[in-house]
Amino acid sequence: MLLRQVIGNVFRRLRRERGITLRELAELAQVSVPYLSEIERGRKEPSSEILAAICRALDLELSDLLAEVQFDLATAVRSTLPVRLQTAAIRVTESAPQRIASTSPQTYSTSAQAFALVA
Repeated sequence: MLLRQVIGNVFRRLRRERGITLRELAELAQVSVPYLSEIERGRKEPSSEILAAICRALDLELSDLLAEVQFDLATAVRSTLPVRLQTAAIRVTESAPQRIASTSPQTYSTSAQAFALVA
């Protein structure tokens, strides 16, 4: 997935969440409707000035846009990784009683257990 596609997806999602039409956003950002449409579809790579204008129109900080893009990219990468299923077991072992922190120097733990993940 290309960065421009993720940026476009984020803009489209945020625009729809705010209930703004493509035409309204284009007017607020002072860009043409076809150009904004191309950006939303991931076909155009907007300049930093255009990104800033669209963010202003959406009342969005650029850092918030980038955080949304980062989240979407991370999600997309995770969803394309091959899934390798493995079974695992947990082994519980008893260990010797251990002194635990207390006001009384004679306090001991009577059921100390250790857990290990066994692949």
